[in-house]
Amino acid sequence: MDFPLADKPTLTGNAVVLRPFTAPDIKAMGRILADPEVLRMTGRVHSSVKMSDFPPDLDESTRRWYGSCGEQPDRLDLALVDRGSGCCVGEIVLNHWEPANQACHFRIVIAPEGRGHGLGSEATRLILRHAFTATNLFRIELGVFAFNPAAVHVYEAAGFRIEGRRRAAHVFDGERVDDIVMAVLRPDWLAANQQPC
Repeated sequence: MDFPLADKPTLTGNAVVLRPFTAPDIKAMGRILADPEVLRMTGRVHSSVKMSDFPPDLDESTRRWYGSCGEQPDRLDLALVDRGSGCCVGEIVLNHWEPANQACHFRIVIAPEGRGHGLGSEATRLILRHAFTATNLFRIELGVFAFNPAAVHVYEAAGFRIEGRRRAAHVFDGERVDDIVMAVLRPDWLAANQQPC
């Protein structure tokens, strides 16, 4: 079986570098994953009260898991590094690979210091270019909560299209929130980026 996500590249843009995790990157992920906005946007918590319950250090099991990312052929997990500071400010992931459908899911997480500077936009464009020029992936899908319109805008600018909603799929602070389903397909991305089929 061909594993399109087995290669763990380093992808370099103007403002970001996407690379396999180093020990300092893994250490930084503890603080990033404990950030209240990351917890809310990823759906890891269901109330504002719970957002302060997460320690800024990863447990041993999670550290080991990040250390094993380079060995997992069915997913691609890369540190998102700010070229200006040289520091890891998040992660970008292609996972839930479906070989028969040539499809996978997309996820990105960015720390507070990495937001609002275009790092997420550039990182998303870099990973899509890699996926559609260096692998056989045909479809990349994501879910984003309706309370995150800025992310929807970034994804649309990168080529994702809204395909539907999982209505009232998530509860936060007692309110039900839609989960917006978006995807980008290889032919659409190639056409938009003037790449030959």
